[in-house]
Amino acid sequence: MANGQGPLAGVRIVEMEAIGPVPLAAMILADMGADIVRLVRPGAASIPILNRSRATVEADLKTDAGREIALALIDKADALIEGYRPGVMERLGLGPEALHARNPRLVFGRMTGWGQTGPFAPMAGHDINYISLTGALHAIGRAGEPPVPPLNLVGDYGGGAMFLVSGLLAGIIRARETGQGDTVDVAMTEGTINLLSMFHAFLGLGRWQDRPEANLLDGGAHFYRCYECADGRHVAVGCLEPQFYAACLAGLDLDPADHPQYPPSRWPELAKGFAARFRQKTRDEWAAVFAGTDACVTPVLSFAEAPAHPHNAGRGSYVEADGVAQAAPAPRFAEARTSVGSVEALSPEEAIARWQ
Repeated sequence: MANGQGPLAGVRIVEMEAIGPVPLAAMILADMGADIVRLVRPGAASIPILNRSRATVEADLKTDAGREIALALIDKADALIEGYRPGVMERLGLGPEALHARNPRLVFGRMTGWGQTGPFAPMAGHDINYISLTGALHAIGRAGEPPVPPLNLVGDYGGGAMFLVSGLLAGIIRARETGQGDTVDVAMTEGTINLLSMFHAFLGLGRWQDRPEANLLDGGAHFYRCYECADGRHVAVGCLEPQFYAACLAGLDLDPADHPQYPPSRWPELAKGFAARFRQKTRDEWAAVFAGTDACVTPVLSFAEAPAHPHNAGRGSYVEADGVAQAAPAPRFAEARTSVGSVEALSPEEAIARWQ
């Protein structure tokens, strides 16, 4: 389990079994020291990395005995997090109204793709569906081709897990000041819409074309996209500011007079020139050319390559636990400690006794 010296030491959270963003949110909170008990169905499979740093207790919530285990823990908890469809917790007798009657200080964090209300609330969906309704998916990809799913980083994890973490912590702070808990309704659609705020501003100012690969940050600009190298691998180019663009041209040995950063009408033509130049060296040769410069050119690494990169290794951005390279806790604190803990299986009696 998480150590007792993190910034969230003393915070008790019950996590209801779920997939994807709920476990990630719980992992982040547990790495920061929260004492989390994860309630799972008997015999449920475990995902080692996402379930690290906390205890797991088996409880069949469809039975009276299982619900009694849950209630005994929830009565002593600061917060609860769940990712079921709307109404599931209520049907189990574990909805916010019932739990707040027992524990008024409880912060009840619930996360779904569509939110607890609205026409789509009862429907199934996944990250790709949630972000499709926000404009985010439409903006990601090549012109004239179908949008590209950005893994499940935008809806599940950016719009879901991170908003659950921030909403839950805000609720806990308020509950400690007022004695009054709350229910936090996290919709991945709405989290994603918030993540898009800068693009809404650009659109409102007339600085964003509402189509993919036509803008500054979507691959339309020749100085903000990826290029293939001689070995078939890629580099990422992100030299937005004029001085960084000049450094990129210097590394590529291209004449600034022939390669202006603007106007956008020249971006497609200039991208072809950049592409031809990058194909003249391998990815790692280009990485060596631009290392230590402000050109904003970096190698595109695979999951397997990333832990060994000198920057990641130098900061200790990855740790190895149970033989698997994985993210070190983030963010970092100057005084409080964060750490990776193991998955600890407890009996219901052990978990309940620990929170007495």
